[in-house]
Amino acid sequence: MSESSSGVNTSSDSLPKSHTSQGSELRDTHTPLSVEQSPDSGFVTTPLPSNRFRFISWHRLEESDVRGDQLSCPRVREAGPSEEELYLRGEQYALYASGSRRGRRRRGEEDQVQKWEERLQENWENCVELNLSYQDLGDPYQLENFIRILRRLIRVERLQLVDNALKDLSSVRLPRCKYLNLHRNHLTSIRQLPKMPQIQHLCLSENGIGALGELSLLGATPLQSLTLRRNPCEFLEDYRPRVFSCLPKLCVLDGIPKLPEDSVPSPMSAASRLCTIL
Repeated sequence: MSESSSGVNTSSDSLPKSHTSQGSELRDTHTPLSVEQSPDSGFVTTPLPSNRFRFISWHRLEESDVRGDQLSCPRVREAGPSEEELYLRGEQYALYASGSRRGRRRRGEEDQVQKWEERLQENWENCVELNLSYQDLGDPYQLENFIRILRRLIRVERLQLVDNALKDLSSVRLPRCKYLNLHRNHLTSIRQLPKMPQIQHLCLSENGIGALGELSLLGATPLQSLTLRRNPCEFLEDYRPRVFSCLPKLCVLDGIPKLPEDSVPSPMSAASRLCTIL
């Protein structure tokens, strides 16, 4: 089995059985693949059969019946805004000025039909486990499409969103999510997290969270383990006791189980650490 950059599993059981032009090339081609020399290892490498599809999303393969919930690591970042979006931005006026109004309308209707069919094929509503990490969301259009997909994950239980430069997911609700990995993003507040009433394991390492008081917003969830490593809040005084004070049901913090010294410090012990100058 091989996987293209768009997340397509190109094994014989994941592609449609119909003899499409793309499918027949994968299964029936007898043309030897090009041979390349690896400069590092010196070994001769042969490109995988999926190499020819590395710039194509799975739902753009003709007659492909692969759906989004059948992929483990799909690439959902769009290549760029549609021509209509560019036209509204004023970045592609020359392209539209050269075509007729009737042709643009017909093309727009066809694009809407194709987009609707692709969204049905995505089938995000039935995803249970999904990895959408490293999407490289460089354009606001791509981020908007990414948030659109997250809002459709009504059944996902395990979700990986590593290194996506995400700043605010408060508009997203993940009603069944139990495991969420938001390692290495740009979150600065617990209020920017999605709604996760069933969350049990949450990773927020390498973000910009500085306040601990907002952790109480997660108090109503069945959260068992939390990772806040490499956030500014990690350097606050009494960091671990304060976290467990906000989340009494928490069992593991930063990979370390709750220890006796992680209990809330008493006022007497806090006063004993003060230095008295006579």
